[in-house]
Amino acid sequence: MPNIKSAIKRVKTAERNRLRNRAYKSQIRTVQSRLEDVLKSADTKEIDTHLSGLYVAIDKAVAKGVLHKNTAARKKSRLAKKAFALKNSGK
Repeated sequence: MPNIKSAIKRVKTAERNRLRNRAYKSQIRTVQSRLEDVLKSADTKEIDTHLSGLYVAIDKAVAKGVLHKNTAARKKSRLAKKAFALKNSGK
């Protein structure tokens, strides 16, 4: 445990930020798993809704500094690719 006052404050700040970052990442994983479930059911209207919701969650995490922009782009690209392949395979 730090003895210096500023170091004690940094520990508190780091813990607060860690919990906030964890909440954002958890939210992204939740939305992503819901999208995966919808992809299995192959309902195209639901796919678009969940995909846009996931984009919003990822973009918020990037804006808050939780995710790097390239990581977010990679996640969005991979999921969009899955959704697009599924939507076109049904035609």
